[in-house]
Amino acid sequence: MIYKHQHLWPGVPLALGSAVLFGASAPLSKLLLGSIDPWLLAGVLYLGAGIGLAAVSWGRRLIELPNVEAPLQKGDIPWLVLVVLFGGVLGPLLLMLGLSRTSASSGSLLLNLEGLATMGIAWLVFRENVDRRLLLGAMAILAGAAVLSWNGETLHLDIGGLLIATACLSWGIDNNLTRKLSSSDPVQIAMIKGLVAGTTNLVLAIMFGASLPNATLVCAGSLVGFLGVGVSLVMFMLGLRHLGAARTGAYFSLAPFIGAILAVLIFGEAVTLQLVAAGILMGIGLWLHLAERHDHEHLHEALEHDHSHVHDAHHQHVHDGPFTEPHSHWHRHEPLSHRHAHYPDLHHRHPHE
Repeated sequence: MIYKHQHLWPGVPLALGSAVLFGASAPLSKLLLGSIDPWLLAGVLYLGAGIGLAAVSWGRRLIELPNVEAPLQKGDIPWLVLVVLFGGVLGPLLLMLGLSRTSASSGSLLLNLEGLATMGIAWLVFRENVDRRLLLGAMAILAGAAVLSWNGETLHLDIGGLLIATACLSWGIDNNLTRKLSSSDPVQIAMIKGLVAGTTNLVLAIMFGASLPNATLVCAGSLVGFLGVGVSLVMFMLGLRHLGAARTGAYFSLAPFIGAILAVLIFGEAVTLQLVAAGILMGIGLWLHLAERHDHEHLHEALEHDHSHVHDAHHQHVHDGPFTEPHSHWHRHEPLSHRHAHYPDLHHRHPHE
Protein backbone atom coordinates (compact mmCIF):
# COMPACT_ATOMS: atom_id res chain seq x y z
CA MET A 1 0.00 0.00 0.00
CA ILE A 2 1.37 3.48 -0.90
CA TYR A 3 0.24 6.42 1.20
CA LYS A 4 0.86 9.94 -0.10
CA HIS A 5 0.81 13.04 2.09
CA GLN A 6 2.84 16.17 2.77
CA HIS A 7 5.49 14.74 5.08
CA LEU A 8 6.73 18.18 6.20
CA TRP A 9 3.34 19.20 7.59
CA PRO A 10 2.61 19.95 10.38
CA GLY A 11 5.74 18.88 12.28
CA VAL A 12 8.30 21.07 10.50
CA PRO A 13 6.36 24.38 10.77
CA LEU A 14 5.70 23.64 14.45
CA ALA A 15 9.38 22.95 15.16
CA LEU A 16 10.51 26.04 13.22
CA GLY A 17 7.89 28.23 14.92
CA SER A 18 9.11 26.98 18.28
CA ALA A 19 12.67 27.82 17.25
CA VAL A 20 11.76 31.39 16.23
CA LEU A 21 10.07 32.11 19.57
CA PHE A 22 12.84 30.55 21.66
CA GLY A 23 15.57 32.16 19.59
CA ALA A 24 14.09 35.60 20.16
CA SER A 25 13.99 34.99 23.92
CA ALA A 26 17.80 34.77 24.26
CA PRO A 27 18.71 38.38 23.31
CA LEU A 28 15.58 39.70 25.02
CA SER A 29 16.65 37.89 28.20
CA LYS A 30 20.14 39.35 27.77
CA LEU A 31 18.51 42.79 27.69
CA LEU A 32 16.78 42.09 31.01
CA LEU A 33 19.91 40.66 32.67
CA GLY A 34 21.23 44.17 33.22
CA SER A 35 18.49 44.71 35.80
CA ILE A 36 17.52 41.23 37.01
CA ASP A 37 19.63 38.58 38.75
CA PRO A 38 20.27 35.64 36.35
CA TRP A 39 18.83 33.00 38.68
CA LEU A 40 15.81 35.17 39.42
CA LEU A 41 15.23 35.80 35.72
CA ALA A 42 15.23 32.05 35.04
CA GLY A 43 12.42 31.76 37.58
CA VAL A 44 10.49 34.72 36.15
CA LEU A 45 10.70 33.35 32.59
CA TYR A 46 9.36 29.92 33.48
CA LEU A 47 6.80 31.18 35.97
CA GLY A 48 5.55 33.58 33.28
CA ALA A 49 5.26 30.62 30.91
CA GLY A 50 3.35 28.56 33.48
CA ILE A 51 0.95 31.34 34.48
CA GLY A 52 0.33 32.31 30.85
CA LEU A 53 -0.47 28.74 29.84
CA ALA A 54 -2.67 28.31 32.93
CA ALA A 55 -4.62 31.35 31.72
CA VAL A 56 -4.91 29.78 28.26
CA SER A 57 -6.16 26.53 29.79
CA TRP A 58 -8.65 28.38 32.00
CA GLY A 59 -9.87 30.49 29.06
CA ARG A 60 -10.33 27.35 26.97
CA ARG A 61 -12.63 25.90 29.64
CA LEU A 62 -14.42 29.23 30.15
CA ILE A 63 -15.56 29.41 26.53
CA GLU A 64 -16.24 25.66 26.57
CA LEU A 65 -13.72 24.92 23.85
CA PRO A 66 -13.35 21.12 23.72
CA ASN A 67 -9.92 19.73 24.63
CA VAL A 68 -8.94 17.13 22.04
CA GLU A 69 -5.68 16.20 23.78
CA ALA A 70 -5.08 13.14 25.95
CA PRO A 71 -4.47 13.95 29.66
CA LEU A 72 -1.36 12.91 31.57
CA GLN A 73 -1.42 9.44 33.14
CA LYS A 74 0.14 8.22 36.43
CA GLY A 75 2.86 6.46 34.48
CA ASP A 76 3.93 9.81 33.00
CA ILE A 77 4.81 11.37 36.37
CA PRO A 78 8.44 10.07 36.65
CA TRP A 79 9.19 11.38 33.14
CA LEU A 80 7.54 14.71 34.00
CA VAL A 81 9.69 15.09 37.14
CA LEU A 82 12.89 14.56 35.11
CA VAL A 83 11.66 16.95 32.39
CA VAL A 84 11.05 19.68 34.97
CA LEU A 85 14.48 19.08 36.57
CA PHE A 86 16.60 19.09 33.39
CA GLY A 87 14.55 21.40 31.19
CA GLY A 88 12.87 23.70 33.68
CA VAL A 89 15.38 24.13 36.50
CA LEU A 90 18.93 23.34 35.31
CA GLY A 91 18.67 24.42 31.65
CA PRO A 92 17.35 27.98 32.12
CA LEU A 93 19.58 28.64 35.14
CA LEU A 94 22.72 27.62 33.23
CA LEU A 95 21.62 29.69 30.21
CA MET A 96 21.02 32.84 32.24
CA LEU A 97 24.37 32.46 34.01
CA GLY A 98 26.06 31.88 30.64
CA LEU A 99 24.38 34.84 28.91
CA SER A 100 25.51 37.12 31.73
CA ARG A 101 29.13 36.18 30.95
CA THR A 102 29.27 36.28 27.14
CA SER A 103 27.97 38.36 24.21
CA ALA A 104 24.34 37.95 23.17
CA SER A 105 25.14 37.02 19.56
CA SER A 106 27.73 34.38 20.48
CA GLY A 107 25.49 33.03 23.20
CA SER A 108 22.60 32.78 20.77
CA LEU A 109 24.61 30.88 18.16
CA LEU A 110 25.99 28.50 20.79
CA LEU A 111 22.40 27.43 21.46
CA ASN A 112 22.78 25.35 18.27
CA LEU A 113 24.46 22.80 20.53
CA GLU A 114 21.03 21.95 21.95
CA GLY A 115 20.00 20.45 18.62
CA LEU A 116 23.19 18.40 18.47
CA ALA A 117 22.75 17.18 22.04
CA THR A 118 19.13 16.25 21.30
CA MET A 119 20.08 14.40 18.13
CA GLY A 120 23.04 12.60 19.68
CA ILE A 121 21.04 11.34 22.66
CA ALA A 122 18.12 10.32 20.43
CA TRP A 123 20.47 8.39 18.14
CA LEU A 124 22.85 6.79 20.65
CA VAL A 125 20.57 6.25 23.66
CA PHE A 126 17.03 5.93 22.27
CA ARG A 127 18.14 4.37 18.93
CA GLU A 128 16.16 6.81 16.78
CA ASN A 129 16.97 6.59 13.07
CA VAL A 130 19.49 9.23 11.94
CA ASP A 131 20.57 9.15 8.29
CA ARG A 132 23.67 10.49 6.50
CA ARG A 133 22.11 13.85 5.58
CA LEU A 134 21.11 14.49 9.18
CA LEU A 135 24.63 13.61 10.36
CA LEU A 136 26.25 15.89 7.76
CA GLY A 137 23.98 18.70 8.89
CA ALA A 138 24.98 18.07 12.49
CA MET A 139 28.68 18.19 11.54
CA ALA A 140 28.16 21.53 9.78
CA ILE A 141 26.44 22.95 12.87
CA LEU A 142 29.25 21.64 15.09
CA ALA A 143 31.82 23.22 12.77
CA GLY A 144 29.96 26.52 13.10
CA ALA A 145 30.11 26.27 16.88
CA ALA A 146 33.86 25.52 16.62
CA VAL A 147 34.43 28.61 14.44
CA LEU A 148 32.55 30.68 16.98
CA SER A 149 34.85 29.36 19.72
CA TRP A 150 38.14 30.01 17.82
CA ASN A 151 40.26 32.68 19.52
CA GLY A 152 42.92 32.89 16.82
CA GLU A 153 45.13 30.09 18.10
CA THR A 154 43.00 27.44 19.77
CA LEU A 155 39.39 26.52 20.30
CA HIS A 156 38.28 28.36 23.40
CA LEU A 157 35.02 28.57 25.27
CA ASP A 158 34.92 31.12 28.07
CA ILE A 159 33.00 30.33 31.23
CA GLY A 160 29.87 31.84 29.69
CA GLY A 161 30.12 29.59 26.64
CA LEU A 162 30.74 26.52 28.79
CA LEU A 163 27.67 27.29 30.88
CA ILE A 164 25.55 27.68 27.73
CA ALA A 165 26.93 24.42 26.32
CA THR A 166 25.99 22.67 29.58
CA ALA A 167 22.51 24.20 29.37
CA CYS A 168 22.20 22.76 25.86
CA LEU A 169 23.17 19.30 27.12
CA SER A 170 20.55 19.60 29.87
CA TRP A 171 17.91 20.59 27.31
CA GLY A 172 19.01 17.76 25.01
CA ILE A 173 18.24 15.31 27.82
CA ASP A 174 14.97 17.17 28.49
CA ASN A 175 13.89 17.00 24.83
CA ASN A 176 14.41 13.25 24.61
CA LEU A 177 12.56 12.66 27.88
CA THR A 178 9.74 14.94 26.70
CA ARG A 179 9.27 12.66 23.67
CA LYS A 180 7.95 10.09 26.17
CA LEU A 181 5.14 12.56 26.96
CA SER A 182 4.48 13.86 23.44
CA SER A 183 1.17 12.01 23.05
CA SER A 184 -0.33 13.89 26.03
CA ASP A 185 -1.71 17.44 26.28
CA PRO A 186 1.26 19.77 25.56
CA VAL A 187 -0.39 22.78 27.23
CA GLN A 188 -0.90 20.81 30.45
CA ILE A 189 2.70 19.55 30.45
CA ALA A 190 4.26 22.93 29.62
CA MET A 191 2.06 24.63 32.23
CA ILE A 192 3.16 22.22 34.99
CA LYS A 193 6.79 22.52 33.90
CA GLY A 194 6.64 26.31 33.93
CA LEU A 195 4.86 26.62 37.27
CA VAL A 196 7.03 24.09 39.12
CA ALA A 197 10.38 25.08 37.59
CA GLY A 198 9.64 28.80 37.73
CA THR A 199 8.59 28.70 41.38
CA THR A 200 11.62 26.57 42.30
CA ASN A 201 14.14 28.91 40.66
CA LEU A 202 12.40 32.02 41.98
CA VAL A 203 12.35 30.80 45.58
CA LEU A 204 15.95 29.56 45.46
CA ALA A 205 17.16 32.83 43.92
CA ILE A 206 15.49 34.88 46.67
CA MET A 207 16.86 32.52 49.36
CA PHE A 208 20.37 33.13 48.05
CA GLY A 209 20.03 36.90 48.18
CA ALA A 210 18.40 38.02 44.92
CA SER A 211 15.88 40.85 45.21
CA LEU A 212 12.74 41.27 43.14
CA PRO A 213 12.95 44.05 40.50
CA ASN A 214 10.14 46.50 39.78
CA ALA A 215 6.80 45.30 38.39
CA THR A 216 7.56 46.52 34.85
CA LEU A 217 10.64 44.30 34.58
CA VAL A 218 8.79 41.32 36.08
CA CYS A 219 5.96 41.76 33.55
CA ALA A 220 8.46 42.08 30.68
CA GLY A 221 10.27 38.91 31.78
CA SER A 222 6.97 37.07 32.19
CA LEU A 223 5.88 38.02 28.66
CA VAL A 224 9.20 36.86 27.21
CA GLY A 225 8.79 33.63 29.19
CA PHE A 226 5.21 33.04 28.04
CA LEU A 227 6.10 33.37 24.35
CA GLY A 228 9.74 32.23 24.28
CA VAL A 229 9.35 29.37 26.75
CA GLY A 230 5.64 28.50 27.13
CA VAL A 231 4.24 28.81 23.61
CA SER A 232 7.57 27.66 22.17
CA LEU A 233 7.52 24.54 24.35
CA VAL A 234 3.94 23.67 23.34
CA MET A 235 4.92 23.93 19.66
CA PHE A 236 8.10 21.93 20.30
CA MET A 237 6.14 19.11 21.95
CA LEU A 238 3.71 18.98 19.04
CA GLY A 239 6.75 18.85 16.74
CA LEU A 240 8.13 15.92 18.75
CA ARG A 241 4.85 14.09 18.21
CA HIS A 242 5.24 14.34 14.42
CA LEU A 243 9.03 14.30 13.93
CA GLY A 244 10.69 12.51 16.83
CA ALA A 245 13.40 14.02 19.04
CA ALA A 246 16.38 14.01 16.63
CA ARG A 247 14.64 15.84 13.79
CA THR A 248 12.72 18.27 15.97
CA GLY A 249 16.04 19.16 17.57
CA ALA A 250 17.55 19.56 14.10
CA TYR A 251 14.85 21.97 12.92
CA PHE A 252 15.07 23.77 16.24
CA SER A 253 18.60 24.75 15.20
CA LEU A 254 17.06 27.81 13.54
CA ALA A 255 16.65 29.37 17.02
CA PRO A 256 20.23 30.66 17.38
CA PHE A 257 20.10 32.49 14.02
CA ILE A 258 17.02 34.40 15.14
CA GLY A 259 18.74 35.20 18.42
CA ALA A 260 21.98 36.30 16.77
CA ILE A 261 20.18 38.60 14.30
CA LEU A 262 18.18 40.22 17.09
CA ALA A 263 21.32 40.56 19.22
CA VAL A 264 23.04 42.50 16.44
CA LEU A 265 19.97 44.72 16.01
CA ILE A 266 19.30 45.29 19.72
CA PHE A 267 22.83 45.61 21.10
CA GLY A 268 24.58 46.94 18.00
CA GLU A 269 27.13 44.13 18.22
CA ALA A 270 29.66 43.94 15.38
CA VAL A 271 28.96 41.56 12.51
CA THR A 272 32.39 39.90 12.47
CA LEU A 273 33.80 37.53 9.86
CA GLN A 274 33.82 34.84 12.56
CA LEU A 275 30.12 35.38 13.22
CA VAL A 276 29.27 35.29 9.50
CA ALA A 277 31.31 32.13 8.89
CA ALA A 278 29.68 30.39 11.86
CA GLY A 279 26.25 31.46 10.61
CA ILE A 280 26.94 30.12 7.09
CA LEU A 281 28.08 26.74 8.39
CA MET A 282 25.11 26.46 10.69
CA GLY A 283 22.81 27.55 7.85
CA ILE A 284 24.17 24.76 5.65
CA GLY A 285 23.49 22.32 8.46
CA LEU A 286 19.92 23.53 8.80
CA TRP A 287 19.36 23.28 5.02
CA LEU A 288 20.60 19.68 5.02
CA HIS A 289 18.10 18.89 7.75
CA LEU A 290 15.24 20.58 5.91
CA ALA A 291 16.05 18.76 2.66
CA GLU A 292 15.95 15.29 4.25
CA ARG A 293 13.35 12.80 3.00
CA HIS A 294 12.90 9.35 4.55
CA ASP A 295 10.75 6.96 2.48
CA HIS A 296 10.62 3.15 2.50
CA GLU A 297 8.30 0.18 2.91
CA HIS A 298 7.69 -0.34 6.63
CA LEU A 299 5.57 -2.48 8.94
CA HIS A 300 3.45 -1.13 11.78
CA GLU A 301 3.12 -3.62 14.62
CA ALA A 302 -0.10 -3.79 16.66
CA LEU A 303 -0.18 -0.83 19.06
CA GLU A 304 -2.57 0.58 21.68
CA HIS A 305 -2.31 4.15 23.01
CA ASP A 306 -4.16 7.44 23.59
CA HIS A 307 -3.50 10.70 21.75
CA SER A 308 -5.17 13.36 19.63
CA HIS A 309 -5.76 12.09 16.08
CA VAL A 310 -7.88 12.16 12.95
CA HIS A 311 -8.94 9.15 10.92
CA ASP A 312 -6.04 9.04 8.47
CA ALA A 313 -4.24 6.04 7.00
CA HIS A 314 -2.91 5.12 10.44
CA HIS A 315 -6.26 5.44 12.26
CA GLN A 316 -8.95 3.30 10.69
CA HIS A 317 -10.86 2.21 13.80
CA VAL A 318 -14.63 2.49 14.21
CA HIS A 319 -16.71 4.55 16.65
CA ASP A 320 -20.08 3.99 18.26
CA GLY A 321 -22.14 7.03 17.30
CA PRO A 322 -21.12 10.41 15.85
CA PHE A 323 -17.74 12.03 16.54
CA THR A 324 -15.74 15.11 15.61
CA GLU A 325 -12.10 15.40 14.52
CA PRO A 326 -9.55 15.71 15.93
CA HIS A 327 -10.35 13.74 19.07
CA SER A 328 -8.49 11.65 21.64
CA HIS A 329 -9.32 8.25 23.16
CA TRP A 330 -7.67 4.90 23.80
CA HIS A 331 -7.47 3.07 20.48
CA ARG A 332 -5.79 0.10 18.85
CA HIS A 333 -3.72 0.01 15.67
CA GLU A 334 -3.89 -3.22 13.72
CA PRO A 335 -0.74 -4.39 11.90
CA LEU A 336 -0.22 -2.43 8.67
CA SER A 337 2.42 -2.44 5.93
CA HIS A 338 2.79 0.49 3.52
CA ARG A 339 5.21 3.04 2.10
CA HIS A 340 5.31 6.83 2.41
CA ALA A 341 7.63 9.63 3.52
CA HIS A 342 7.74 9.69 7.30
CA TYR A 343 9.64 10.65 10.42
CA PRO A 344 10.07 8.71 13.70
CA ASP A 345 6.79 10.05 15.09
CA LEU A 346 4.36 8.30 17.43
CA HIS A 347 3.63 5.66 14.80
CA HIS A 348 7.02 5.27 13.08
CA ARG A 349 9.54 4.24 15.70
CA HIS A 350 10.48 1.06 13.90
CA PRO A 351 14.07 -0.24 13.73
CA HIS A 352 16.31 0.21 10.66
CA GLU A 353 19.11 -1.90 9.30
